[in-house]
Amino acid sequence: MCLLGIIAGVCAASIIIVFRLSFEFIQKMLLGGVAQYAAIESKYLFFLPVSAIICVIFVAKLTGFKHYRMGIPFVIHRIKTRYGHIPLRTSINQFFGGVFSLAGGLVVGKEGPTVHLAAAGSHFLGQWFRLPFNSLRILTGCGIAAGVAAAFNTPFAAVIFVMEVVLRQYRVHVFIPVMLAAACGSVLTRIVFGNENELTFLNFQVIDNILLPYLIVFGIALGLLAALFNKQLMLVIRLFRHVNMITRLLLAAVITGIVGYFMPQALGAEFAAIETLFANDPQLSLLLLLFALKFVLAVFAIGLGVPGGIIGAVMIIGMLAGVILLQPLYSMSDQSEMTSTFALLGLAGMLAAVLHAPMAALSSVMELSGNSQVILPAIVVIVSAYVTSKQLCNNRSIFIQQLEFQNLPYTTSSIRDSLQETGVMAIMQTEFKHFVDAPKAALYKYLQSNPNQLVLQEQIFEIDRQYQIVSMDVSLQEGVLPLAIHQMEGLSDQSTMAEVYETLHKQRQGAVYIYQELDVDAHVFEHGKPKIIGIITWNMLHSYLFRQQH
Repeated sequence: MCLLGIIAGVCAASIIIVFRLSFEFIQKMLLGGVAQYAAIESKYLFFLPVSAIICVIFVAKLTGFKHYRMGIPFVIHRIKTRYGHIPLRTSINQFFGGVFSLAGGLVVGKEGPTVHLAAAGSHFLGQWFRLPFNSLRILTGCGIAAGVAAAFNTPFAAVIFVMEVVLRQYRVHVFIPVMLAAACGSVLTRIVFGNENELTFLNFQVIDNILLPYLIVFGIALGLLAALFNKQLMLVIRLFRHVNMITRLLLAAVITGIVGYFMPQALGAEFAAIETLFANDPQLSLLLLLFALKFVLAVFAIGLGVPGGIIGAVMIIGMLAGVILLQPLYSMSDQSEMTSTFALLGLAGMLAAVLHAPMAALSSVMELSGNSQVILPAIVVIVSAYVTSKQLCNNRSIFIQQLEFQNLPYTTSSIRDSLQETGVMAIMQTEFKHFVDAPKAALYKYLQSNPNQLVLQEQIFEIDRQYQIVSMDVSLQEGVLPLAIHQMEGLSDQSTMAEVYETLHKQRQGAVYIYQELDVDAHVFEHGKPKIIGIITWNMLHSYLFRQQH
């Protein structure tokens, strides 16, 4: 898995680097640079997002899409229910839709397409290697970690993000390959884009202990803001649920274009624009206006289905909110020196409260600032924002709310969750006796001599064949050979113990046979006959369920 994690990391990171280069190339061609919206005439800024959305719709029509289901919520759903399998058409739409949306100045982040495309690339690689499904889930997590690390040059935050937001579990055997994949993603992005991340301009300054009580108020304000953001976003989604995809996307483009015509700085969710803004020491009025416009444009773009991410937009809104909330301290500190510090803390508080991912938020600001002094103030802000959002406002993760709205399952029973971690090849019994159309007397005679042996009976019919598990029947009915015969279903060698449980738990007896696909390109069976490589009985499953663990 470590070696596969490295391969998946390289594959996913390469896809994300191509994705990032694509939308940055378009911006450089049209704007003269990344996020340089003010460099072109205002009349063109109206047509920029509209043209981008027309391209998005064109790609969707080519792939036969009537609606979009993609991004981080969709990936969470597919990992939980399909071991990370991402349909090809959604990946095509996500790549080109994300490129056009980001290049067109819509207020969406690049992490949504990043997670989707990285998951698709790594899962495809795992399928090509024919890995067991439980390994495919880990490999998908590796790809996502590498993709996020490649997008933001933050390998540690990428690992925590995968564990806390996507996989939603912490396992040591998962950590190692995911860490290696994230490292690969970061190495590749540093080769292409350099060693510095996009938020290097935010230099954290040590906060005096006397300001720590204010950070509690600061966090509470961010928690209230995050709850407002989530509720407004879900309100837009619900209001336009019956409007067709083309109308919704065009509406988002028109709203963005109108705002961009009058305020070019409000377009996009690139960190380069924030760097330019902070370098010019903006007035409070400008900060408030940009904050309100970014908030509204992000809610409409994401709520109306523009193929982009939510995290980038939330980070921008959080940074602006952090600088605005710095204003009451103007007389107590040098505002220009503390701007970057409160921008980082605002980013952390908003991420934690919107996504319900406090560890991911903390690791992000730690890595982005490169300063361990950020830990204490960040914890104060994150905890205050998270508790306020969750307890006071009854706010939940925006991803969970989106999944529930779309009726996409994202939870499983605890027993299935545990069984999904083990593949059938680790449990199956490979030694068994194979009979073909044998009479019951012969089966009985063999079992008398070999009572502990697994016996597989194959029955051949004109157009079909069936497989049965044969064992001694302890009931010993008079006049009948004491044999218990149960029909067996087959499972692929890629399956996990969860599929075995789903097959056998109703009758609580019998067995399944495990077959190996001989020709993965075309045929599952050779000459109509599966290559049976093992058997798992209900008793074996029962023993596995009640195994002792530390």
